[in-house]
Amino acid sequence: MPPAHSKRHRMSLAAYCVICCRRMGTSTSPPKSNTYWRDIRNIIKFTGSLILGGSLFITYEVLALKKSLTLDTQVVEREKMKSYIYVHTVSLDKRENPGITYQARKELHKAVRKVLATSARMLRGPFADTFSTVDVEDHECAVWLLLKKSRSEDRAARLQAVQEMSETHHWQDYQYRIIAQACDLRTLTGLARSKESDLRFFLRPPPLPSLKEDSSIEEELRQLLASLPQTELDECIQYFTSLALSESSQSLAAQKGGLWCFGGNGLPYAESFGEVPSATVEMFCLEALVKHSEIPTHCDKIEANGGLQLLQRLYQLHKDYPKVQRNIMRILGNMALNEHLHSAIVHSGWVSILAEAMKSQHIMEASHAARTLANLDRETVRDKYQDGVYVLHPQHRTSQPIKADVLFIHGLMGAAFKTWRQQDNDQDLTENISEDETKYTTCWPKSWLASDCPALRIISVEYDTSLSDWRARCPMERKSIAFRSNELLRKLRAAGVGDRPVVWVSHSMGGLLVKKMLLEASKKPEMNTIINNTRGIIFYSVPHHGSHLAEYSVNIRYLLFPSLEVKELSKDSPALKTLQDDFLEFAKDKNFQVLSFVETLPTYIGSMIKLHVVPLESADLGIGDLIPVDVNHLNICKPKKKDAFLYQRTLQFIRDALAKDLEN
Repeated sequence: MPPAHSKRHRMSLAAYCVICCRRMGTSTSPPKSNTYWRDIRNIIKFTGSLILGGSLFITYEVLALKKSLTLDTQVVEREKMKSYIYVHTVSLDKRENPGITYQARKELHKAVRKVLATSARMLRGPFADTFSTVDVEDHECAVWLLLKKSRSEDRAARLQAVQEMSETHHWQDYQYRIIAQACDLRTLTGLARSKESDLRFFLRPPPLPSLKEDSSIEEELRQLLASLPQTELDECIQYFTSLALSESSQSLAAQKGGLWCFGGNGLPYAESFGEVPSATVEMFCLEALVKHSEIPTHCDKIEANGGLQLLQRLYQLHKDYPKVQRNIMRILGNMALNEHLHSAIVHSGWVSILAEAMKSQHIMEASHAARTLANLDRETVRDKYQDGVYVLHPQHRTSQPIKADVLFIHGLMGAAFKTWRQQDNDQDLTENISEDETKYTTCWPKSWLASDCPALRIISVEYDTSLSDWRARCPMERKSIAFRSNELLRKLRAAGVGDRPVVWVSHSMGGLLVKKMLLEASKKPEMNTIINNTRGIIFYSVPHHGSHLAEYSVNIRYLLFPSLEVKELSKDSPALKTLQDDFLEFAKDKNFQVLSFVETLPTYIGSMIKLHVVPLESADLGIGDLIPVDVNHLNICKPKKKDAFLYQRTLQFIRDALAKDLEN
């Protein structure tokens, strides 16, 4: 009932009461009984109408108030302290002015809120939550409800809130920004890992600090690297650090003198002569920082010395230089392994950059971002993904239960992504295959296998290999198959490999690593789960009995100084023979399911050598099926299309090996 109308009723009732009283007071004769009770009934009628109408009005307003959920005042107070404040604009159009009735209703809302809050505290009723004096419109209720739900003590409620936020696409821009400001680290990371999340959930990174006067990014990178501990480092970290600092010094001196000087320790990188000098030096520094970021105490130093902001500036500067961006992502992913640095990473604005990268069509860019965000997401991910371990599926939060793991291990001169691409034009083992990896079309484990078997977690592993020590990334590095297998085994166990059934997929030297890892795991009690959960192994042209590759050392450019990896592949390698004998006995004892493919066509190595890298007899493990395929060594693991025999037979083996596990 409107206030004016209510006021007239109150005046009418009062006047009527006065008239009745005067009539009864001035009458000389005794009032008739029926007249007296008639007056009383009239008074009751008017009073009852007023009470009933008021009760209905208050009930309506309480229900309206309940519908428009309010927010915690502490959230508002925290928001006042933030640098971004979003306010509701007020229209200056007089036609949109709600008028005095609307204002009166708002004031009544505030008064009723205070009454309800006070009574709730006294009675400990259902309105016991803290009420604010800020009005929330009906269409804004969901925003604050989800924000409150995302901070619930119930983990399931928090996950549900993030999922509902990510699936919302009809909000106004300012509503996304409200959540961007008010949500906590846990919620923001969850939104970044949600496939359907709107990028408006993420505020722009805060402004980066200005560079020091007479300084450059290159010089600040050098200073950051020089500030890190230089003692008790392995030879390769010392090598990368000294190389970066040496090249930086030469670059700075040359820039001041107006010349660019090549030479020094950078000469092993012949590619330097074809690169932009500053970008080359930055790559040296980043490669050194990648190694340093594998040490937790060095990550602390990088963060304390402004490394997160410096890396972000470099990332934005080199948007068209994927190699720089990938190394920066590797550093960030390593730092995210340290939970005490999560807050610094989020507050520096990296999550918004990672969320955007997750939506990239480039598999490598999305996979690097997915690794970092998975390491940040302690709400749904308990595993930790160290450098070189990439999840191809699922890269986002999902309600799909994961029932098994499939691991992809590349071989000599391979990589976590390019090895498993769809077959393209014939290429060789030289620089053509080592060029910018963004040119490949797709990654069949991520696109095909994930689609055919969505209940799998698909992991691809990357490690450095080289054909010759002359072209090695670290000349002092002497990583044998035994050393690499222990290193990969430790990383895979940290990623939770062994907790579920496993199928291993390997190419070339990667198959030797798988064999060595399984043998090493069988000797360590803490690794027994990997053995017990291994369901099968796929070998793509794995040289169980050696390869002719090491014998071709006539090509000066590539095989003048064969690397240790190449030497271990030679047919007369005693380590290779011991590995084969031990694993064959072990695999028979464990009754592993095995499928092997082998190439039948030769492969061009450089311009001078045409070589059948893994002949039929060398690819024969001694157990399981061995299938020859009319392709060369490079294409044995690259199906031409999804319905090709190579992929369909692989898919069938994986499904058969995991049949019981996928049914449960």
